[in-house]
Amino acid sequence: MSLSTLRSNLQLNKRILSFMLFTFVVYLTIGLPLAVLPGFVHNTLGYNSVLAGLIISVQYFSTLVSRPHAGRYADQLGPKRVVIFGLICCGMSGVFYALAFIFAHSPLASLLLLCVARVFLGVGESFGSTGTTLWGIGAVGAKHTARVISWNGVATYGAMAVGAPLGVILNHGFGLAGVAGVIVIAVVIAAVVACGKAAISVTAGKRIAFKSVVGRIWLYGLGLGFGTIGFGVIATFITLYYADKGWSGAAFTLTLFSLGFVGTRLVFGNAINRFGGLRVSLVSFVFEIAGLLMIWMGTDPITVQLGAFLTGSGFSLVFPALGVEAVKQVPPQNQGTALGLYSAFLDLGLGITGPVAGLLIAHLGTPSIYLAAAFMVVIAWLLTLRLWLQTSRKPSAS
Repeated sequence: MSLSTLRSNLQLNKRILSFMLFTFVVYLTIGLPLAVLPGFVHNTLGYNSVLAGLIISVQYFSTLVSRPHAGRYADQLGPKRVVIFGLICCGMSGVFYALAFIFAHSPLASLLLLCVARVFLGVGESFGSTGTTLWGIGAVGAKHTARVISWNGVATYGAMAVGAPLGVILNHGFGLAGVAGVIVIAVVIAAVVACGKAAISVTAGKRIAFKSVVGRIWLYGLGLGFGTIGFGVIATFITLYYADKGWSGAAFTLTLFSLGFVGTRLVFGNAINRFGGLRVSLVSFVFEIAGLLMIWMGTDPITVQLGAFLTGSGFSLVFPALGVEAVKQVPPQNQGTALGLYSAFLDLGLGITGPVAGLLIAHLGTPSIYLAAAFMVVIAWLLTLRLWLQTSRKPSAS
């Protein structure tokens, strides 16, 4: 690689990263209360653990419902406005967390305020994350879509990794009010920066119908949804898996998953442009399947940890690889809608993983969910193979 190419890449990454601040702040506001809210609902308000879990799930449902609207408004109004609106919603979640803390002496009122906070946060995630991705793509050009989506993912998981432990520290020192205060401060800073950045023009031209967008991208979204299940069962149930086995080190296993995920995006992110999103997805799914099978068959912690690392490495490029191909299926003026719909399949995959995996654990034991997840990823691989075969036939048919 020549010196000029290296400088060009550094400048490109620097420009993309200037937008990723907004994604980082959005997911910081998600990570900060994640480990704090269940304890607040269960220990402070006195509700059972099921209700504590449902409070967390309110955000996922809100995100799922609002994702397609975020993309549509980004197409119509421009991503800058959508990002600022998303940040405001994330900030409002902090305000309602603070109110829930103040009204903790009235458990029902506090619980309802938490529900409102989670709804705001779900909408904020949809608009903030989708808008930032589209803003970045618009600023650096469509040919760098894969790189923008990849860096967006690094910002997402980096913020979650920082947010969760920081939230625990703040809660220990200041309670939920401390978490709420940091959320509001971070959002205000990000919103000021966003207001100062140049907007990009909305792509002119006739937009195709929403139904047509769904018809063009749903197979890509379905592949993402099935592929996401492997991530879901590790993030949600690996601690239970270790407890059932009587092992320690579940947290380290999650760290290895994250290292595999982030490392693969940093090292192999350019593979999508070189080999195409569908080919990269096919290879990625193989690694994810292998990792999940290693966890399922794991007889010792080292095998499980290596499996988690492989799963994270395999899942890493799935979202940007299939996402690049999905947005190609629609004209530029519909790309926001396509990206929002595509992302909703990730939310759907994570949303159904918890209850379905819980049923499997109750009947077949904890290891069974990793075998089931591997089977779901095999389906994702088959769907992607079908798309690749369809795409490879197109030139010869023309």
